[in-house]
Order: sequence, then C-alpha cells, then structure tokens
Amino acid sequence: MTESKSYNKKVVWSWAMFDFAMGSFSTTMVVFIFPIYFHDVIVQNGHGDAYWGLTVFGSMLLVALITPLLGAMADVLNNKKLYLGIFAGTVVACTILLFFVQPGMVLIAAALFLLANAGYEGGLVFYDAFLPEITTPSNFGRVSGLGFAFGYVGSLAILLISIPFLDDSSRKLTFLITAVDYALFALPLFLFVPERRRTASVRFAALVKLGFGQLRTTMSHVRQYKDVSRFLMAFFIYNDGILTVVAFSGIYSKGTLHFNTLDLALFFIMVQLVAIAGSLIFGRLADRRGPKLAIQITLMIWIAVAVFAFFATTKTSFYGVGILAGLALGSCQACSRSLMALLTPPKHTAEFFGFYDGFAGKASGIIGPLVFGGLSELLGDERPAILAIGAFFLVGFFLLGRVREQRSGGEESQLEAA
Repeated sequence: MTESKSYNKKVVWSWAMFDFAMGSFSTTMVVFIFPIYFHDVIVQNGHGDAYWGLTVFGSMLLVALITPLLGAMADVLNNKKLYLGIFAGTVVACTILLFFVQPGMVLIAAALFLLANAGYEGGLVFYDAFLPEITTPSNFGRVSGLGFAFGYVGSLAILLISIPFLDDSSRKLTFLITAVDYALFALPLFLFVPERRRTASVRFAALVKLGFGQLRTTMSHVRQYKDVSRFLMAFFIYNDGILTVVAFSGIYSKGTLHFNTLDLALFFIMVQLVAIAGSLIFGRLADRRGPKLAIQITLMIWIAVAVFAFFATTKTSFYGVGILAGLALGSCQACSRSLMALLTPPKHTAEFFGFYDGFAGKASGIIGPLVFGGLSELLGDERPAILAIGAFFLVGFFLLGRVREQRSGGEESQLEAA
C-alpha cells in the first residue's frame, strides 16, 4: 500500500467500533465481573487465585498455539474478515453459555472462558492487521489511539449499564448484556471496512500445510529484521505484566483492599475515563515524538503502579494507583501497535501481526498469571505477587531501549541494519 492510500472517517470509525465491542467483553469477562464471580462463586475451595491463574494461562496458551498459524493463513488468502468473524462468534456464543454455569462447575466455567477469551484475543490479530489498510504510517499513532479510546468508552459504557445488575442474584445477567453489546458493535467493521482480497482456491488440508509452512517462514522472516525481533522480545515481557495486572486487578482490589462491588464499579469507571484520555494523549505523542518514547514513558508509569499497589493500604490510595494504571493501560498497547506497524515491512503485514498478537502478545500472557497465582497461593498474600509483576515492566523497559525506531517501514533499511 502506498503512502497516499487512505480511507474516509466512516471506515476508520467503523474499525474503531470493534475496539468498543472488545472493551465491553474485556471489562466484564476478563477484568471485573466474571473473574470475581469465578473466584468467589464458582470456585468453592479457597484456591481462586491459583485456579484463575491456570485458566488465564490455558486461554493464552491456546491462542499462542493457533493464532500465528491463522495469521499466516489470513496473509495468504487475504480474508481477515472470515477469521475475525469466526473468533467473534466464539466470543458471543461462549459468553452466553457462561450465564448457565452453576457454582462448583469449575471445569466447565474454565473451558468456556478459555474459548471466549481465545476468541477475543485471537480476533485481535486480524483486527490489528487492518490498521495499515485504513490509514497511512504518519497517522498510525492517532488512529491506533482512537481505537483504544473507543475500547475504553466501550468499557465505560458496559460498566454503567451493569451497575443495576451487580448484586448476587442478577450478576450473571451482565454476561448476556455483554454478548449482545459485543455482537452489535462488532458489526460495523464487517459492513463498512473494505478488505483487499484476491480469489484463491485452496483445499483445507493444503491450507493447513501451507499455514504451518508459513509459520516456520514467519519465524525466519522475523529474525531477519533485527529491530522487529528486539521489539517483540521487549513487548513479550512488558505485555505479560499488563495482561496479568488486567486479569487480577478486580480480584486484588476485592481480596487485598476489601473493595465491595460498588467500590469496584466506581474504581473501574475512573480507570476507563483516565484510559480514554491517556490513549489519545499518548497517541499524539507517538506521532510527534515516536511511539518508542511514548512506550518507555508508560512503562515507567507501570513500574510505579506495581510499587504503589504493593504499599497501598487504603481504598483512597488505591484509587491513585488506578489513575496511574488507567493512564498507562491503553496508551502503552496503542503505541506498541503503532511501533509494530512502523517496523513491519508492508508485504509481511498480516504475517508479522499474527506473530505479534499470536506469539508475543498471547504467549506473553502465559508466564505472568502463573507467577501471580503461584506466589499468592504459596505465600497466602497477593502483595508480593503484584510487586513481582513490576519486574516485567522494568525488564521490558531496558529491552525496548535496544530498538531503533524507523518510520520508513522499508525492508531495505532494516535488512541492512541486520
């Protein structure tokens, strides 16, 4: 795609609406309502932290195994919408089925969440791969930031809608509300975002063989681009910390700081409001000063979040932690997406984004939940666990310093640097 290629605002906003849909699922099912419901209601033996950590681990492992393959397949056939539709349908179906899960049905609940979250995370590969098709490199940061801002507006909306249903008797209704919300706001992307496609006739068996072969080739291609490799290593580490904080934030707030349900709702509403502003502010900073600097600033904020959360003893002090987390949350991921888009050669867009979201993005979510859940179970205290997650941000910060930011997106410059 040439630098001059650009779509209209309707296309960009339709793409960003999918982030709105994902925000509703993430808030209800990954961050706030379902994790606490799983921890307190479904798990009845006092080992909720460990079981939740294992569940998130299993979900991320599944995504890490399948998404690079599907990303390579999407790159070959150029039908990202088909795969995105399959993953989105999985999210909706499994979220609805979780409404019917009863206390004590740990394995069934874990399996349904595993599939729903795999659908949510796996769909991101194909969603992110649309970014270079709907705008030009000079606007990657702004458009990416807009998407994340829409995501946090979606999170805020589902929180406000869910407040009347947060008592024990009606809490599960939020699962149905989330499924409808996700389906509704995912639809504009399928209707209004164009996709360049070419006709191909490939049998399924041949396609699978081609996909595995492409996966091996992708790993070889990534190694050829040193700055891509360095960035993915840094992203692997610090994104693990982000995903772990997200997965355990509700449980930590309730278990360690003794937040009640209304406290949690207000806390997450505040985080979403700050995250909306943070996504837009850091998106513009990424366009003006480069996404690398923006990411480094957010990582310093994440380190502060882990340290302050360890020492927080009151609800008021933890609200301060929430402000910092909201500022860094969407902005770090939006700027990471921008930097990946800048470093990726055009002909490897879906292939490398499949590796970025599938391997670095999802496999990174494997280690952190096990560390948090394991330390909490072993020590009987969640505070050392959250402090340990801060080390992920520190290591990621130093690894990111080795990445040379390039705005050309050209293959020759990176290959020469290699």
